[in-house]
Amino acid sequence: MSSESTPQSQHSQFALLKTRRFAPFFVTQFLGAFNDNLFKNALVVLLTFHAASWTTLAPEVLTNLAAGIFIVPFFLFSATAGQLADKYDKAKMARLVKVLEMVIMGVAALGFFLHSLAVLLGALFLLGLHSTLFGPVKYAILPQHLREDELVGGNALVESGTFVAILIGTLAGGLLSGAAGHPSWVAFAGLLVAAAGFMASTGIPPAPAPAPDLEINHNPFSETWRNIGFARQNRTVFLSILGISWFWLYGALFLAQFPVYAKNVLGGDETSVTLLLATFTVGIGLGSMLCEKLSGKHVEIGLVPFGSIGLTLFGLDLVFASPASLPAAAPLAMSSLLALHETWRVLFDLFGLGLFGGFFIVPLYVLIQLRSAPEHRARIIAANNILNALFMVVGALVAAGLLGNGVTIPVLFGIAALCNALVAIYIYTLVPEFMLRFVAWLLIHSIYRLEQKGLEHIPDEGPAVLICNHVSFVDPLVISAACRRPIRFVMDHRIFRMPLISFIFRHMNAIPIAPAKEDPAMMEAAFGAVAQALEAGELVAIFPEGRITDNGEICPFRPGIQRILRRTPVPVIPMALRGLWGSFFSRKDGPAMSKPSHLRPFSQIGLSVGQPVSAESSTPEDLQALVAELRGDWK
Repeated sequence: MSSESTPQSQHSQFALLKTRRFAPFFVTQFLGAFNDNLFKNALVVLLTFHAASWTTLAPEVLTNLAAGIFIVPFFLFSATAGQLADKYDKAKMARLVKVLEMVIMGVAALGFFLHSLAVLLGALFLLGLHSTLFGPVKYAILPQHLREDELVGGNALVESGTFVAILIGTLAGGLLSGAAGHPSWVAFAGLLVAAAGFMASTGIPPAPAPAPDLEINHNPFSETWRNIGFARQNRTVFLSILGISWFWLYGALFLAQFPVYAKNVLGGDETSVTLLLATFTVGIGLGSMLCEKLSGKHVEIGLVPFGSIGLTLFGLDLVFASPASLPAAAPLAMSSLLALHETWRVLFDLFGLGLFGGFFIVPLYVLIQLRSAPEHRARIIAANNILNALFMVVGALVAAGLLGNGVTIPVLFGIAALCNALVAIYIYTLVPEFMLRFVAWLLIHSIYRLEQKGLEHIPDEGPAVLICNHVSFVDPLVISAACRRPIRFVMDHRIFRMPLISFIFRHMNAIPIAPAKEDPAMMEAAFGAVAQALEAGELVAIFPEGRITDNGEICPFRPGIQRILRRTPVPVIPMALRGLWGSFFSRKDGPAMSKPSHLRPFSQIGLSVGQPVSAESSTPEDLQALVAELRGDWK
């Protein structure tokens, strides 16, 4: 998709890494995620292979205990963290969190020096607290420093950077725990990373508090419920949070099985775990980065259903791709494992899971940032973090229960994939906007290639009437795909009731209309619905010709637009669709959708938008002339 935009927005998302308003923050969050996983994995490796020198507890118990200790602070302190991020400057909060991180590494060094498991687990708890405090800052600061057309790219960089940091931190932790002469070197390395993070944080520009007069509620339980209440005020935001939480449950379930899956299913050695994690990480990084290109630099929630389809299909295929029995010479080195064709299919599925996970997660984060009230944004993100943690814990418990009752890991993956499909269907039933945007997005990325001009003339908020020539049955979908705001289309009742597409138009809240001589009551109801929508600040789109062209020319505009503007005088935005005449959905050479030869994938079409016209200046003749000028000779 191409679009006209400001010169700055033409740059790649990587250009953000050269700006002071993003780069210091990116480095700060990257090093924080890296350090968390460096220390956590180093501790897990030490407790797994040298448990006897630290405690009498079994390694399996210790590793799960460590995972539980790290996640507890998310439940206890997320609500407070959200309040702090709304009350104080987020840049200052980031610096204070980095100071805390350095102190924590000092506690960890003390634990290694004293050979005290209790002190080390305390340091792990404090690292969980560090992540809890930084979480609301991490996502709430982006809308303060980035333009709306940079948010998708910024979130994509943060998500891919986080997963790369997790991967590198996990690898570095494992290497340090085995290579260092004394385990205290792990804490020393962590201290250096924390110091580097603090230095980076000093470059984060100020991010003023949106609610400086907020009184802190120190009760985590009542404040958690209150934060969830803020999220529930916007249904789409809350369901987006549930979608993100489900993704973390789904992803964490897969990641947690990698060590045992690599050993007992694939027959690999220790290095094969890294191979699986790296493949998944590369996939999610690439998927996150592609979001900006696929969404035209603006949030495109149509990618979310696309992502959920991939998460389901690749999860299911992983069941069938998994070998039924171990290789004869197991455990295999990485080179031997890669020589097996079954391994490549498994890696392809893991890459696909990561890729489509990126498509799924990035738009949801951006949607929460854009549709949350600024004064509540950090607390809503805190509620998201709490629910993320809850979902991951529940997922881990359910997975443990199923595995304990004899379910194999591949079958567990299959159950999770089927549940993913059911969850997706449930969410899209509750909020049809996701699926409608997906249909519109798919239309202009498969059947058509859409060239857009003048979209900046469509107001970001407030009422307006959009007028456009009517060329085909998919005109509303093409216009919806180009415009980020929901649009109420006024359309002929016969088109509104057509099989298949009637489902789409009903969920778009389209307004059916009939001629006065055919159904005067429906016509009056339609004009009433248009007035109500405009008074509520919505966008309403009409096709003033009152019919789909059967010769490619623009038919005379009817006077209905004047009746609308007399009752609710709002700006009129002229638009012209170009290139749709002769398509499968147009009436060229006979009835629409009757000639398969007119199906030409990736056909170039266009939408040109003109400057707003005042209600007083909007006559049918003048508006038709403007639309004809916008269309030009390209029908």
